[in-house]
Amino acid sequence: MFPIRDNIPSRTTPYVTFTIIGVNAVIFLFEVSLGKHLGAFVARFGMVPAFVANGYPTPLSAWRGVFTSMFLHADWMHVIGNMWMLWIFGDNVEDRVGHGRFAGFYLLWGLAANMLHLATNWGSQVPTIGASGAIAGVMGAYMLFYPRARVTTLIFIFYFIHFVEIPAMFFLGFWFFIQLLSGVGGLLAGAGRVGGVAWWAHIGGFAAGAGVAKLMKSTAYRGYPSPSDYRDIWR
Repeated sequence: MFPIRDNIPSRTTPYVTFTIIGVNAVIFLFEVSLGKHLGAFVARFGMVPAFVANGYPTPLSAWRGVFTSMFLHADWMHVIGNMWMLWIFGDNVEDRVGHGRFAGFYLLWGLAANMLHLATNWGSQVPTIGASGAIAGVMGAYMLFYPRARVTTLIFIFYFIHFVEIPAMFFLGFWFFIQLLSGVGGLLAGAGRVGGVAWWAHIGGFAAGAGVAKLMKSTAYRGYPSPSDYRDIWR
């Protein structure tokens, strides 16, 4: 299943979503320009679990990769796939929580994703890169904020292509189930990362995004607060 678009229009211009996509695109083009030096760049700015665990070569440089890795990608399909998912779901989440909060939450969800990947790959020396953990957080938040939304999805059935509208709850829930199934399978096989995919980063980011959305909904958060939202408190 490949998502094409959702049916929820944005009330505001998603400046932060556009900025994140632009920053990732520029950094990826810079990666492409590095040629044979790309490997050293990824090792320096990606997240290497073993380096973080041991504070190597310094604690600052080791933990720097936890954040900078969110803006690096391995190839064209990696960056295009991630940015496409952010394009579809990011504008509505940004619209719901506000621009500043969305920027902060995006980094928070990426951090949560990397922390869970770190916990399941403690001794790994393989650099982890990609925005998918943070974007998984966006998807988790979207699922709770817009459970009745519908996602136009491209589905391949043998040699035939179909466009089907699928409830966002089902589309994103099924996506998370696949990540969880793959992540558990990886742990049972003795690895938290299988086939080059950091499944537990996806799981951690999605859970963090859903958790933030759940907390906001439980406190009756409706987007941009105004004084009238707190009139009961002021009485």
